[in-house]
Amino acid sequence: MPTPDASAPTPRALPGKALAADVTADVRAALRAWPFQPHLVSVLASGDPASRVYVDSKARQAERLGVRFTVRDLGDAPTQDGLHAALDELSSSGDVHGIMLELPLAPGLDADAALLRLQPQKDIEGLSPANLALIAAGRESEALLPPTPRSVRFLLRSALGDDLRGRRVAVVGPGRTVGRPLTFMLNNRGVTVTLCNEHTRDLRAVLDNQDAVVVAVGRAGLLRPEHVQPHHVIIDAGINVQPQGVVGDAEAGLPVQAQTPVPGGVGPLTSALMYQNLVRAVKLQRGEPVE
Repeated sequence: MPTPDASAPTPRALPGKALAADVTADVRAALRAWPFQPHLVSVLASGDPASRVYVDSKARQAERLGVRFTVRDLGDAPTQDGLHAALDELSSSGDVHGIMLELPLAPGLDADAALLRLQPQKDIEGLSPANLALIAAGRESEALLPPTPRSVRFLLRSALGDDLRGRRVAVVGPGRTVGRPLTFMLNNRGVTVTLCNEHTRDLRAVLDNQDAVVVAVGRAGLLRPEHVQPHHVIIDAGINVQPQGVVGDAEAGLPVQAQTPVPGGVGPLTSALMYQNLVRAVKLQRGEPVE
């Protein structure tokens, strides 16, 4: 098995936090221009401790931005009918501008059925079938885009240049929240996309001629030095909680051109773009043009 060049330079860290600060500044400016306070609702339908931690983090960010944030907590053992009723009510309420359904749901609940109840223009995380279909159809201007794939595309543009046409990008991990929508979103920008998964044979050969590799499987250490080339840009969207802390799907310090850190890379930008989605949602609901 080939071994990496020991003299290879340390990869350049991509500026997730810096990009997040720029996005957040734009969000604050948009919010200040409105004579009302947008209302964002997080729907909890499980007793998952991690989900509650994430909700608390979103609430703190909302407070800093001046967004009204409330939690609809359906308890540890919600029913599918109860979840649907809550989503129907929030979707039809003129007082609610954005809805986030926190995943995973409690055991036995059907997330696909629940996401169908979300009003697409209030679907802040861009996971409803209607938004994903618009993305697949190349109609992004009418959709709310999932924040993590948007974060990945932002970072690719930062590393490779704003015009991604003709670039070759491998996406390792065809998951619903990152890999699948990202594949269409990159294709919409003229990228040639190779979609892989954790079972792809001879991953090194598959990745060899790519400009960038995006990894989003949820398996620590999946991408190793023997898989990469010095010209690669690595965007790590994996999150793995281990005793030493949170790590990504790629080993840290790969011998590549640039690599996002975990934590501090994709995550901060994803959080900022989620609130940018709220601004976009309000504009779509009001019939205003969006980019």
